[in-house]
Amino acid sequence: MHLSLPSLLPERLRSRLERGCALRAAGYCGRYAPSPSGALHWGNLRTALLSWLDARLAGGQWLLRMDDLDTPRVVTGAEERIVADLSWLGLSWDGPLLRQSERRGFYSDVLSALRRAGALYPCRCSRRLLADVSAPHGPLSVYPGFCRGLPPRWGPVEGRLPSWRLRVGADQLRWGERLAEPGELDAGSAVGDVVLRRADGYIAYHLATALDELELGISDVVRGADLWAATAAQVAVMQQLGVAPPRYGHVPLWRDAAGQRLSKRDGSAGLDAARQRGDDAPAVIAQLAASLALVPEGSHLSATELLEELRRRHSDLPPGADRLATALAACAKT
Repeated sequence: MHLSLPSLLPERLRSRLERGCALRAAGYCGRYAPSPSGALHWGNLRTALLSWLDARLAGGQWLLRMDDLDTPRVVTGAEERIVADLSWLGLSWDGPLLRQSERRGFYSDVLSALRRAGALYPCRCSRRLLADVSAPHGPLSVYPGFCRGLPPRWGPVEGRLPSWRLRVGADQLRWGERLAEPGELDAGSAVGDVVLRRADGYIAYHLATALDELELGISDVVRGADLWAATAAQVAVMQQLGVAPPRYGHVPLWRDAAGQRLSKRDGSAGLDAARQRGDDAPAVIAQLAASLALVPEGSHLSATELLEELRRRHSDLPPGADRLATALAACAKT
């Protein structure tokens, strides 16, 4: 694999991305990347199950990564609880637990290289300014580029540092999408210049996530449909580095009786409520699977038994067939 901009990154960083591409080419590698901002709710758990099933159906690896860079949102004990919940459900992962907080040096090195290459610019627009400019038309979905052509002033002004934005071109941003609508958004009208370092100094989600997918050799990402649009920003980062994105599969969100998506912030019920009802892990796995018509209501089976059932049910598919997409076809039609 050759980066399209060979002078963009120093050799040691290029080597890390090249190793990641070699890992991706060697076979399927998926991941589950929760934020330790609270307990996993039913929607999080179902997505974890689908991501795990996809990896195991493909005979690949499944990694567990904590997206814990945004430390103000990290809840004490949440990581341990997430690990315990996944283990209790039988969703075992490969290799050690990964943490974004332990990879800050890598992100910062790439960020600095992008800045030296002129791919970034400082932005001092506040959220209030952008909100005032957009009124009465509603919040801006795309940054209008106010700071794009200004002389770069990277240091603090009146005690405030800028955010750093990636100069995104006007091309279409495309990615392989397996489960949701086709992966394509217009960079200029639907994405805009992406923040890669926030004004408070934190590495932004899109940069860290994009670099993780590349450097860890992730071939396939299965995650919630609420992140479909965010994929384009991550693809913009990968495109800047000259590396193709992984394949994506954005799965339906779990919604409550009122049609609202579940939220950690709202304390949406997780495994505690199930355990209090006396449910064991096979009962929970069956409920998660039945919500997508993968098994009949009232089933009782472990994660491994569900995996074997799906293998048996779709044993007639040719090697390399998309078994998760096939299994979810009934859900997609509802």
